[in-house]
Amino acid sequence: MSWLDDPLDDEDEPLFDESDVRVRPNPKANRPRTKRRPAHEDATIARVLGVDRGRYTVLAGEDTPEERQLTAVRARELRKMPIVTGDRARVVGDTSGEEGTLTRIVGIEERTSLLRRSADDTDQVERVIVANADQMLLVVAAADPEPRPRLVDRYLIAALDAGIRPLMVITKTDLADPGPFLTHFEGLDDLRVFTSARDETPVDEIGAALIGHSTVFVGHSGVGKSTLVNALVPTAGRATGHVNVVTGRGRHTSSSTVSLRYQGEGGSGWVIDTPGVRSFGLGHVDPANIIRAYRDLEPVAEQCPRGCTHLADAPDCALNEAVAEGALPASRVDSLQRLLATFKDRTDY
Repeated sequence: MSWLDDPLDDEDEPLFDESDVRVRPNPKANRPRTKRRPAHEDATIARVLGVDRGRYTVLAGEDTPEERQLTAVRARELRKMPIVTGDRARVVGDTSGEEGTLTRIVGIEERTSLLRRSADDTDQVERVIVANADQMLLVVAAADPEPRPRLVDRYLIAALDAGIRPLMVITKTDLADPGPFLTHFEGLDDLRVFTSARDETPVDEIGAALIGHSTVFVGHSGVGKSTLVNALVPTAGRATGHVNVVTGRGRHTSSSTVSLRYQGEGGSGWVIDTPGVRSFGLGHVDPANIIRAYRDLEPVAEQCPRGCTHLADAPDCALNEAVAEGALPASRVDSLQRLLATFKDRTDY
């Protein structure tokens, strides 16, 4: 018998619809995951003050009666983004600031500046130090430990490359005359310099320069940076150390970067204290920007032949000729040439 001879009519066939389909229940009783993320339009903007073992201390409601500190974690989608002191973070969740509460960072506002360094001059992997700073205060000792002009040059290049205004404090001037060291920077007219002795720290003068600014403090270990921070912000409680009499090196005392509010008679500002370093790589900096950081040398360098390396053996280099004629200090040109030499073998130069 053929199926064509089936005596059943179409009207006798059973009817089926979607309601007859059995769907396996969701054992976790949750909704399917989606790649669409919420906009978080109601997020609160907060300043990142510091980070400790994956927990961020942020300040919400800055300069308002509702100002409060929160503890936050980063959202999963930000796991590859560096969040650093000075960032303006977008936070959601419990933003009351009450003890035991935890909020979540879901975004970072656009940064106005970013201070970076690398492990060495050949390493182009950058380490972000601080965000949104508009000033850098270089702390240098006149002695114990001896000042390092070329390390200071590196700080200045990193600051100018990031669009940050540099300032300098010379500490321990009761131990040595800072004059010979300062001749190295005679051409930098826009570099403001403060001097400090053991019992004569110009706290009010330095503090006045901090009002209305976010200033990152940097310096070699043992130069008195933490001591200066404690003088400016008495509640800071930053650890201080001493210089090893054998090696002449300072001991790292500050182990983390933290933002502290400076409160002066004319207003307030932010002091961002960073750990002391003994090296400051510029692998992330375009070598072409190095000469621009030496503003006193740049006009002379513009007179060099096209493609001039500005090194000591460069033919017809206007910088070398100016040194020979006594028109430029040899120490400044030597500092520039040493930095340029570190980039000499880089393929992107």
